[in-house]
Amino acid sequence: MSSVRPYRQILRRPSRQIMVGSVPVGGDAPISVQSMTNTKTTDVAGTLDQIRRLEEAGADIVRVSCPDEDSTAAFKDIVRQSNVPLVADIHFHYKRALEAAEAGAACLRINPGNIGSEDRVREVVRAAKANGCSIRIGVNAGSLERDLLEQYGEPCPEAMVASAQRHMAVLQDNDFHEFKISVKASDVFLAVAAYMQLAEACDYPLHLGITEAGGLRGGTVKSAVGMGNLLWAGIGDTIRVSLSADPVEEIKVGFEILKSLGLRHRGVRVISCPSCARQGFDVIKTVETLEERLAHIATPMTLSIIGCVVNGPGEARETDIGLTGGGSGSHMVYVSGVKDHTINDETMVEHLVGMVEQKAAEIEAAKAEEAGKADAPAAE
Repeated sequence: MSSVRPYRQILRRPSRQIMVGSVPVGGDAPISVQSMTNTKTTDVAGTLDQIRRLEEAGADIVRVSCPDEDSTAAFKDIVRQSNVPLVADIHFHYKRALEAAEAGAACLRINPGNIGSEDRVREVVRAAKANGCSIRIGVNAGSLERDLLEQYGEPCPEAMVASAQRHMAVLQDNDFHEFKISVKASDVFLAVAAYMQLAEACDYPLHLGITEAGGLRGGTVKSAVGMGNLLWAGIGDTIRVSLSADPVEEIKVGFEILKSLGLRHRGVRVISCPSCARQGFDVIKTVETLEERLAHIATPMTLSIIGCVVNGPGEARETDIGLTGGGSGSHMVYVSGVKDHTINDETMVEHLVGMVEQKAAEIEAAKAEEAGKADAPAAE
């Protein structure tokens, strides 16, 4: 189906679909957003608290590290109490994968470069089959197999794709196809090139990530450049933003990347100016406060906050609610692109929060009504 604005159209790479618990990944499913806990897995209460915070931020899937036997024992309790599907992160000890599968993992993340022999990988496959969980083949530039490094001389896209194909073959030989693949690197150029080659080489769903991207600001930029490039090209079925920051920030950044490309719509998207001497109110402080106050809204909405009349009316025409700065502390509020009323500095933030909350409630009520009509039995 053609778009009325073809320059905004993204044609996603066709891929087969797998399930990570209740979440479909690949095919025509929405691109899922995930993060990883950084609490001690043996701290069941602390880990569950973080999982719930991630869920509230919008996480579709959460990964939990299982480095030892005590962790996989705790993981069983965590799975039982989690509302989102959990991926067990496994390195070095293949037996942890077996234990995690039995504990109820929705997916096993294994790095073939450090999981061991093909026989051990086969045991992991058998456990995944027996317990109905999928697998992620997690290739990483920092832990490629020694023979591939000797063959190619260094981590490069070809070596990473060769590693992925080698381990895809092991799963396929065991008649296992419920898997997704990642080829992560901390170097944006390397990661993007590897994913592009892999996208051409197979039709399995791809898990995107720029690994070890850095802190909140630097990591956000690297992730947006790398994953944004791939997503714009239609490549990617699930994403994880890797930040040296609160994992909740990873979910927020992931959604912002997807929202900027029109691939997911969740929460309030704020369009705001950088501010200048023309501003009729403190734009930066107002936006900071509104983003904090509206973080609980999951309903997709757009809100423009523009300091003056140069671009304010034009941006307001394209948003659900808009604010344009005026003189003498009086500012124009737009509703669905049309001038509606004015507000002053003192009541501005509270007023806008109330408007957004009311609009969100109206949208959700309309959705519920439509769903009720769809579920109602047809009249005879």
